[in-house]
Amino acid sequence: MAKSSAENHQPQSNPYIHEPNFNPIRHFIDTLLKCNNLDQIKQVHARIAIYGMFHNLIVINKLLYLYAYSRSLKDAHALFDVMKERDAVTWSVMIGGFAKVRDYFNCFKTFRDYIRSGLVPDNYTLPSVIRACRDDKCIRFGKLIHQISFKFGLESDEFIAAALVDMYANCDVIDDARQLFDKMPKRDLTTWTVMVSAFAKSGNPSESLVLFDSMIDEGFVLDKIAMVTVVNACAKTGAMNKARLVHDYLLWRNFSIDVILGSAIIDMFAKCGNVDYARVIFNGMNRKNVVTFSTMIAAYGYHGRGKEALDLFMLMLRSNVAPNGVTFVSLLYACSHGGLVEDGLRIFDSMSVDYSITPDVKHYTCMVDLLGRAGRVSEAFELIEKMTIEKDEGLFGALLGACRIHGEVELAEKAVKSLVEFDNRNPSHYVLLSNIYARAGKWREMAGIREVITRLKLKKVPGWTWVEVGNVVYRFGVGDWTHVESKRIYDKLRILGEKIELVGYVPNTDFVLHDVDEEVKVGMLYAHSEKLAIAFGLLSANEGSSPIRLTKNLRVCGDCHTFCKFVSRVERRVIVLRDAKRFHHFRDGVCSCGDYW
Repeated sequence: MAKSSAENHQPQSNPYIHEPNFNPIRHFIDTLLKCNNLDQIKQVHARIAIYGMFHNLIVINKLLYLYAYSRSLKDAHALFDVMKERDAVTWSVMIGGFAKVRDYFNCFKTFRDYIRSGLVPDNYTLPSVIRACRDDKCIRFGKLIHQISFKFGLESDEFIAAALVDMYANCDVIDDARQLFDKMPKRDLTTWTVMVSAFAKSGNPSESLVLFDSMIDEGFVLDKIAMVTVVNACAKTGAMNKARLVHDYLLWRNFSIDVILGSAIIDMFAKCGNVDYARVIFNGMNRKNVVTFSTMIAAYGYHGRGKEALDLFMLMLRSNVAPNGVTFVSLLYACSHGGLVEDGLRIFDSMSVDYSITPDVKHYTCMVDLLGRAGRVSEAFELIEKMTIEKDEGLFGALLGACRIHGEVELAEKAVKSLVEFDNRNPSHYVLLSNIYARAGKWREMAGIREVITRLKLKKVPGWTWVEVGNVVYRFGVGDWTHVESKRIYDKLRILGEKIELVGYVPNTDFVLHDVDEEVKVGMLYAHSEKLAIAFGLLSANEGSSPIRLTKNLRVCGDCHTFCKFVSRVERRVIVLRDAKRFHHFRDGVCSCGDYW
């Protein structure tokens, strides 16, 4: 007798059911682990359905994970919706899956559904959504999750606390990150590294190095990732003594200097003022790639040694290392700060012709700076006008800087008009135009810009100078009287002024951008932060000892530049000044920039 239609559609029996020692859970887990693509996952999914394994949460969670891992969130979500049972792993997989494809809306929505389901969150699920908040920089939702972890007594869990510290740090909420970090009962190397990196990125690299010292005191042995972070933080401080200590630690621990760590060390020594030792590190590396060469070329660039940057580029080509876009940014920057205009023009043309690299806005910015510094401001403006790629704030900032050097008032006004279209609340644009008006004696126009600054409630970035004495870095502001040695510092500054005036120094009051009496202008010049830092450096170091090393967050003014030259001559001291643009090495009354800066 023929079988009925219904009988023909009965579920197939499991062919493995009678095999001795057959474990269906283990079988399907192993089968899923062997899947290499989405089609294979779907085939196993079908077999799981046929063999009636949907009741097993371990198997279904693994299937869900593979869909999510393969970025097939549509299939993952369809499976998730039909699951009759879910546990913390299920929810965590879905949350992590949405985060993986940067679908943060559904990621956070799924987490809210998870909380509403009545399941108690644990240290498996919470870190996943905390990392999503970090990647999305969603501090509002991150703080909400922090409150949830506190409510369920999970704030002190080392995995959750570490994830929260990481989230706060990457969202630039440094105070909250540090507060939570300090409360952690147990901190691993990764969490320490996160805090070191966070302080460096937030503009407080000195605190990064304090944490580095604490890590050593607590017996941590740093790995390569942590050391790259510490080295980068040291580069930002410009503290040479600390750079030597960090390097000594690397040697003591016998770190292998690969291209990543080696490039970071090159950058550190260069940014701490010793480009020659940076080259020693470069020469000692067994393997060099495009990053290593580009880092060393950039180092020569911001030390004003353009010829050496070009020579190194030729060595790079002879070593069969192909340059990239970053290499050419470094080369053009070196040409700009070395006054190598024709070399810069030739290199810019060769990018596309010889290396098939299309110039981007950063390369054009370097060219505007190159032409502008050389006084060819109109050509720089024409280059901007002819550009077919999208312009940015840095491009017009370079033009404005050139206008400041050469007193091009009309072009400066055009540059600021374009800059304001990008960001009308950046005080530096208005301040620079105000300074250009002041230098040109256009006091009425300057007053108009100051009124705009006041109306928009903008605050000028204060100028600071840091000086390293021993292993301590001290900070000075303009007219600073906060230091315990302030009286001695100002007395030393007065004596210095008298000495250098005897050998020809004349205060350049053009750099006092206020319409006041000449005598008042001279007094204001002598209160600049660079001068205070130099006076303190001379008071605190023995005669003939190591260079006085300064770091300034803004561009050094022309008068302070001249002051440094005269002080290096009369005091017979080397002064190394790193400002916002480049390095200046003063020795015997001469600056390494050749007064081209």
